[in-house]
Amino acid sequence: MRILLVEDDIEQLEPLQTALSQAGHIVDGVPDGQIAQNMLAQRVYDLLILDWMLPSISGLSLCQQYRRAGKTAPVLMLTARDATLDKVAGLDAGVDDYLVKPTDLIELLARVRALGRRSPTYSSETLILADLTLNLSNLTVERNGDAVALSSREFQLLEYLLRHPRQVLSRDQIEQALWAWGDEPESNAITTLVRRLRHRLGPLNAASWVETVYGMGYRLCPEP
Repeated sequence: MRILLVEDDIEQLEPLQTALSQAGHIVDGVPDGQIAQNMLAQRVYDLLILDWMLPSISGLSLCQQYRRAGKTAPVLMLTARDATLDKVAGLDAGVDDYLVKPTDLIELLARVRALGRRSPTYSSETLILADLTLNLSNLTVERNGDAVALSSREFQLLEYLLRHPRQVLSRDQIEQALWAWGDEPESNAITTLVRRLRHRLGPLNAASWVETVYGMGYRLCPEP
């Protein structure tokens, strides 16, 4: 999933962003409500994780604006405010779930998985193309009873390809889908990543499924 994480405490933002990224998510982590507002105007997100207390614009106000714009992605609020009236205010603003700070990473990842299952796009724990299965919960890919573990970045690429089977995806599309805001890839990053994914798929006899369409990009296409 692509997640917008808004937390003004850098000492909390960085480990949260790292944990979510290692779980296979693409995370735009920003420290300010105004920046987050601009990001929401430019990108589509599958999940928002908002700190209640933020500079310039609070997480509660961001959620209210987001809902008024007709956006339906789940919102998880990080807050030290656990009083009933605060929770009611958040629920009325459109918050889907709460996590009381300090944030426990294991609980955070579990709540993210639970919220993700509310979306039709991410309701299943697997993605399947022909006899290839990607397990979204543990970053493994299986075929004919054999399984291979993927790095978070390899997983993100294969997931993106599986969500667009047989479709040619340009380098720009892949870059926009896989790299977080402000994280510019090196010029050969996509080529290297595709090579690594093919290497991972080798033991499953599926390396050739990742095709290069010269001058256009890449596509995932099972062999006949």
